[in-house]
Amino acid sequence: MITGQLTHPRIISALAAAGHGATVLITDGHYSAATAVGPNAETVYLNLQADFPTVPQVLAAVLGTVHIEKLTRITPSEDATPCLVHTEIDGLMPEGAETEFVDRFEFYDLARSLNLALCVVTGDSRRFANALLTVGVLQKG
Repeated sequence: MITGQLTHPRIISALAAAGHGATVLITDGHYSAATAVGPNAETVYLNLQADFPTVPQVLAAVLGTVHIEKLTRITPSEDATPCLVHTEIDGLMPEGAETEFVDRFEFYDLARSLNLALCVVTGDSRRFANALLTVGVLQKG
């Protein structure tokens, strides 16, 4: 039995295969995973019900498994600010991780890239919860 927090076999496999610089997309329930995901990505649908699991819940499990050096998000529209899910995500990210905001279409282009190794679709109903993570490296002496 796996002893870590993350136990989903397809997610573990995709994370194990993703190297430095590969990207991992955790989407909210509004994201079009059928059309806006790169061709190399393993897509895992965890959207069991509305708001379960959420992007932060999946992010916490991923962060306990691989090192993340960068977080890219869609810049929220004015009618979606303040974006409380961003505060929740920020509280989970490791110290020193870079954060970047891009417009929606640039985000889709990044998610459609050959670098995307994994897409996890959540049931999160909050707008602008999508998180594109860049896998980092372990810092050993």
